[in-house]
Amino acid sequence: ALAWTGTAKAVGQTCAASDMLPEGNGTLAAETTESGLHFQTRKAGKGARPTDEDVALINYKGTLQNGTEFDANNQTPMPVGGVVPGFSEALKKMQRGGSYRLCIPAALGYGAQAAGTIPPNSVLIFDVDLLDFKSQAEVQMMQQMMQQQQQQGGAPQPTER
Repeated sequence: ALAWTGTAKAVGQTCAASDMLPEGNGTLAAETTESGLHFQTRKAGKGARPTDEDVALINYKGTLQNGTEFDANNQTPMPVGGVVPGFSEALKKMQRGGSYRLCIPAALGYGAQAAGTIPPNSVLIFDVDLLDFKSQAEVQMMQQMMQQQQQQGGAPQPTER
């Protein structure tokens, strides 16, 4: 295990303290989970936390350790159980209205595989705001209601003569 840890650090596959934000002004000290995820609360949220069966609505920005942005989006639905393991683990630690910084080691991200503009063995750093979350059942019900409204609103209207 020690040999692997040294190898992972040598090739830049783990998070560093410098990847996290300084404490203060509501930003708490970063914690490292058993899996190696680095998780930091920038602004505390309230209430329940999402589960694997939920869909989270988030704002996020993802960068590599060198600061290169690879993705950013606002009001994006994310299936908690359908993202890379480190992101899923982090989402389950968040609360509505909270703002967080994550450092996901390569082993909890895409590992040795490249993903679009993300090189193999990359550490991923995310700034995430958890806006809301709903269960899969609630999301499906909302989608069905929207489809019904579109079908009703999409019917041809009589023209005036």
